[in-house]
Amino acid sequence: MITSTTGPQPADFADVRATNLAVVLRFVREHAPCSRADIAASTGLNKATVSSLVADLIDRRLVRETGLTENRVGRPATMLVLDGSPYAAIGVEINVDYVSAVATGLAGERLLTWRRSFAGGASVSQDVAAVAAVIRRVVGRMAKDDRQILGLAVAVPGLVDVQGVVRFAPNLGWRDADISGDLAKALRDPGFAVQVDNDANLAALAEQRFGSHAGAADLVYLTGEIGVGAGVILDGRLRRGARGYSGELGHVQLDPEGPPCRCGRRGCLESVAGIAAVLRREPSPAEIQVEIEEVVRSARAGDAATLKILDSVGRGLGRGVAVIANLVNPEVVILGGYYVLLAPWLLPAVHEEVAGRVIAPGGCEVVASTLAHDAAALGGAARVLDSVDSGRLPGGAARLA
Repeated sequence: MITSTTGPQPADFADVRATNLAVVLRFVREHAPCSRADIAASTGLNKATVSSLVADLIDRRLVRETGLTENRVGRPATMLVLDGSPYAAIGVEINVDYVSAVATGLAGERLLTWRRSFAGGASVSQDVAAVAAVIRRVVGRMAKDDRQILGLAVAVPGLVDVQGVVRFAPNLGWRDADISGDLAKALRDPGFAVQVDNDANLAALAEQRFGSHAGAADLVYLTGEIGVGAGVILDGRLRRGARGYSGELGHVQLDPEGPPCRCGRRGCLESVAGIAAVLRREPSPAEIQVEIEEVVRSARAGDAATLKILDSVGRGLGRGVAVIANLVNPEVVILGGYYVLLAPWLLPAVHEEVAGRVIAPGGCEVVASTLAHDAAALGGAARVLDSVDSGRLPGGAARLA
């Protein structure tokens, strides 16, 4: 049975088969190399059904056979691994001063990683045209490699509702922008799904699939860009909230008498522990990378003033981490963006604050991301791969006109 808004409905054969195909595909991804017998024993599907499903996945070039193994009791077994060579998933991050794009194969292997400068905020239409031009080049590169696009997911630094409409992206100057629909039109209805989500949400998906804590069922990702947002995964699922606006940790007020925040209040986490707090002023998007690198050089040289600032920012960040750790009890909180470069000097203070403020026994692990600035774009690709894992298997070719 499946449940809909009108009550329980019987699942038809196509629903059941799609679900079972997804079960087998996920098992192969997680346990390859494996045999048909391994799949049947672990999933509860009977051997005939598994053989039929595997044949279907091989026909789709999602799975392939890779020889025999004799390291088992009984007859040698034909082993299975992921194929996916005709396919690619694309993730794109739109930020204030850059657009990054990642293409991956079915197993998550990187096929392409690009980062391009971007002067966002001129107008929604101009911004969409610039981003679409980057996407066209990525799709064109994949077409040269004879890869079909499984889908595209775009990360945006702002409030994105459950329908994928960007309700507010202050750093880009966007309000109520249907970026998904606008991109699909700019790409001339490309034949693959175009999804849009918050950058922290997608970065959290990337960490769960590809990061140093891949497979963690409960994790939080904190962006470290101009703003501070949180992507929250609980019980293995991304939590977006009722309307899609969860994770606005940057505007949790830590000190009512603290520095002014861009939201109009004072003492928000973003104002005491964001990049502006590190640089002691509101940064120009085009200059952030250079200025953060200068901070890193000063910290390495042991500059006392720089180290004092980083300790203060680390303590503010630690207080913010403790808030969300007490609220959702994650296994790990992962610091991303520019926090990665600053982690050697931020983490000692963060750990000290977290140790003293988190109530749960065992505290909360806090680490720097190993995915750095690619996390949100890589999370876009992860979201596309998640949809394949859920049973949305590829069909016909998808190319741009």
